[in-house]
Amino acid sequence: MTQTDASRHIAVLGGAGGIGRALVASLTAKGHKVAVLDLPQSLERHPLDVPSVPIDVLKEQSITEAFSALARVFPHLDGFVNLAGYYSGLTPLADMSTELFDDTLQGNLRGAFLSARAVLPLMAEGSAMVMVSSGLAQNIRPGYGPYSAAKAGLIALTKTFAVENAPRVRVNAVAPGLVDTAFLRGGTGRSQEDADALINMEAYRNALPMKRLAVPSDIVGPIEFLLSPDSSYMTGQTLWINGGGFMP
Repeated sequence: MTQTDASRHIAVLGGAGGIGRALVASLTAKGHKVAVLDLPQSLERHPLDVPSVPIDVLKEQSITEAFSALARVFPHLDGFVNLAGYYSGLTPLADMSTELFDDTLQGNLRGAFLSARAVLPLMAEGSAMVMVSSGLAQNIRPGYGPYSAAKAGLIALTKTFAVENAPRVRVNAVAPGLVDTAFLRGGTGRSQEDADALINMEAYRNALPMKRLAVPSDIVGPIEFLLSPDSSYMTGQTLWINGGGFMP
């Protein structure tokens, strides 16, 4: 999304997280009008100088109320980004509780479905929606079973929303590898955000062709591209952003 783009109304779900804050800062710097939806505790810990709406994607009623409130802020949207997602603990599926499995799918897949369904009536003609999946949707690693399943499901959800809502709304996804944010420590608003990372970051870094972890700005550019007219002939697609660590 370039400086010459017309000002747009864009909502960012999960906008108080590490990638979300970087995206909001970039969009507002370019003159776009941005609203953020996130957990109340996340909005309190990371206040943003844009309209903010509390939401908990684990609760359907909260999603309904949040998007009703968003409609009073922005009657229409030119862009919507879903960054909401979390995972805590690395557990083999054979040892995993049903509660953890269900909670992970609910927070990362069911919440995405409910949020996308709720925002669609606000999306303007020619608008764009960007879902945030994960490299773990295809590049499977032990301990991430339900998260991988949810993020793979999110790619299928992206494709379905794309074919069902074209040409009025374009729906695409980005699938990052590990990004150095609070997500690696349990998630923004769902953890203390300063605990040890869930993985060996040094080993992961050394295994990448780019020899570094992604930072939020590495993900912001591709998201803005999918929101912009530069990607106007793209829908139902996934951009993999991982420093060469996974090449599907």
